[in-house]
Amino acid sequence: MSEAMRRLLAEAPDHPVVTPHMGVMTLHFQVYGCEDIKAKRKAFTALKAIWGKEPDLAIAETGDFDALDRATWSIAALGTSTQLIQQRLDQVEKAIEQRIDAPVLEVHREML
Repeated sequence: MSEAMRRLLAEAPDHPVVTPHMGVMTLHFQVYGCEDIKAKRKAFTALKAIWGKEPDLAIAETGDFDALDRATWSIAALGTSTQLIQQRLDQVEKAIEQRIDAPVLEVHREML
């Protein structure tokens, strides 16, 4: 091992190490009036357009890909504590219920 590498390993970081926490919220929607998959995906474009641009969130369709009457989407949130993640997911869930024209049948949350 080089001397430079030994020095780097011996030096303590001058900033605290923050361990990120992650929460995943999965929403199951009932979908009405979609004649094809394209129409169904269009109904959920606001999910990706609005919350997909947030730096602490990731969003993806995670199930019921070929079903016309239901949809499953998951949102992953990163934060410094599980409490902050819970609050953020609460905020996102309420906003989704107000903006997406499909009733939420079930919500599942998991903290990792």
